[in-house]
Amino acid sequence: MSTHVAVTGMGWTTPLGDDLDRVWTRLLAAETGLVPVPQRGRLRNALAAVVPGVEWERPAAERLRAIAVGALGRSLAAAGRTAADPEIQVVIGTSLGSFLDDDPPAANLHAWADDLCRELGFAAPPIVVSTTCSSGSDAILLGMELVRAGAARCCVCGGVDVASASKREAHSALGTMSPTLLRAFDVRHDGTLLGEGAGFLVLEAPETERRPLAWLLGAGSANDATAMTAPDREGRVVGLAIQRSLAAAELAGEQIGVLNAHGSGTVLNDETECRAFGQVFRGHGRPVVFATKGNFGHSLGATGALEAIAVVLALRRQEAPPIAGLEQPVPECPLPLVQGTPVRLSARYGLSLTLGFGGFNTSLVFGACL
Repeated sequence: MSTHVAVTGMGWTTPLGDDLDRVWTRLLAAETGLVPVPQRGRLRNALAAVVPGVEWERPAAERLRAIAVGALGRSLAAAGRTAADPEIQVVIGTSLGSFLDDDPPAANLHAWADDLCRELGFAAPPIVVSTTCSSGSDAILLGMELVRAGAARCCVCGGVDVASASKREAHSALGTMSPTLLRAFDVRHDGTLLGEGAGFLVLEAPETERRPLAWLLGAGSANDATAMTAPDREGRVVGLAIQRSLAAAELAGEQIGVLNAHGSGTVLNDETECRAFGQVFRGHGRPVVFATKGNFGHSLGATGALEAIAVVLALRRQEAPPIAGLEQPVPECPLPLVQGTPVRLSARYGLSLTLGFGGFNTSLVFGACL
């Protein structure tokens, strides 16, 4: 059975805006949405990438809803669908959402999504996925499987998260937050910085009458279960997730032309990804690597969805944006990193990789509609 499904619509809400073309232009210019966002409490760094127009002072639950609504609506509009369409199944990924900051505490992790989809007019309740920072990617993986299995004709799937006060304090306490700047794959990398946003893709069966923006060809996941937060430093399990996605897509490593890395800027994650790249692409072609957390911040449960959209845009425009903050590439990366200026591509296939706390690793493979 064919594994591919059609991507017929996309929409996002990011710290750099919400229009696909305008945000892509800002990515090509290596612009960043990281700005000082003061709050009470002990923070390693006041920088965060927040969505403009959604006031930081509002309760986290209200901000989460506002960020989600726009991205959902834009993805549906791009696919020529509405929330009232009975064929649609919504799959939302989030890393706790506003749960840590809700006052009074929410009854469960998915109540906000149930309420949101009901108010927007969706016929079916949403499926909510929470696999830490891989949540958005896993929502897309699940949506693909539902469409492939015939359990849904159309899935609107992706992720949404907010850079709440509790999450910023938690990453400060964990030591994962950079005291300087998010510099993925740079020799000065010393941690990540939080962001927020939402991204959704509309997935449909390949025989859809709508013109696809791209094809989602395969997905793979693997969990290293090494520690609560640290990845398997050898990169073997991350490599396994990539290999599974390639097998599902019926592709070889040398066929991948562009790769959007997790690129969190922490030393452990960057090293782990580099080792995984060396294992998977050794002796094969060398896909161009870019990363977008220097632009969007690390948007936790939304990051995989935003990065999946960025891969589709890279394939459609045949260019890869530079990695914001990258000036001195780490020598151990075996693949070419996009530095300074955009790189022109000649790529039919792209890959998006996400790593999450608890060892959640997810890889998505997309094909261009050229």
